Amino acid sequence: MSGRQARSVARLAAVQALYQMEAAGAGVDAVVREFSDHRFGGSPLAEADEVFFGQLVRGVVKDQFAVDQAVAKHLAAGWRLDRLDATLRAILRAGAFELTERPDVPVEVAIDEYVELAKSFFEGPEPGFVNAALDAIARDRPRPADERS
Repeated sequence: MSGRQARSVARLAAVQALYQMEAAGAGVDAVVREFSDHRFGGSPLAEADEVFFGQLVRGVVKDQFAVDQAVAKHLAAGWRLDRLDATLRAILRAGAFELTERPDVPVEVAIDEYVELAKSFFEGPEPGFVNAALDAIARDRPRPADERS
């Protein structure tokens, strides 16, 4: 499996872990350990980049206030993050973290990956919403001097 595919699986696992943490009220260390001990071996998640998975999940939790602010800024007037479906919230949080804190990941790759994840969970307008929100978050982030025009 390529590095990109391993990261794609890690993103799926991260979204699942973030959802599980919210639904069960579990802590980040317990959930990361559970995925490492029980979910990555012999399952469809076995090919995940476990290091990247841990960085995503721990990063979202560590920077949750800033991540949530980045997402909330792009919600429709009158909408709050807690009104969104928990899976959609997990997708947006992971995507926002990656866009704001992982300059090593190309913006287009991160957005495409999370839109594809949204398509795997939702058949309605949610993938388009994920695309628009993450694109707006990417435009908000400061760009290195060599990317500025």
